[in-house]
Amino acid sequence: MREIILYFQHDPRLLLPSWLFLLSLILFVTMAVDKHRAKQGLWRVPEKRLFLLALLGGACGGVLGMRVFRHKTRHWTFVWGFPALALAQLALLFWLFWKG
Repeated sequence: MREIILYFQHDPRLLLPSWLFLLSLILFVTMAVDKHRAKQGLWRVPEKRLFLLALLGGACGGVLGMRVFRHKTRHWTFVWGFPALALAQLALLFWLFWKG
């Protein structure tokens, strides 16, 4: 844990891309699990949880999950919301590195 803290102290700008990658990976896997559960007729991941993960930084993983698993593609809130959040998160990321 100490090594991780020292790594980000060296260049704190790396914290945001790492956070976005981690949350994107979590949302991508969550989309896969939810699609599998939908096919099996099992308990589903609440849509609010998917959006929360997207808002916290995982929107790129959500968009990729929608495409790969063909999941939530009929819901306009996902079709428009996830890409809009992904663009905003990527814009923030590029702004951070452009500024620095």
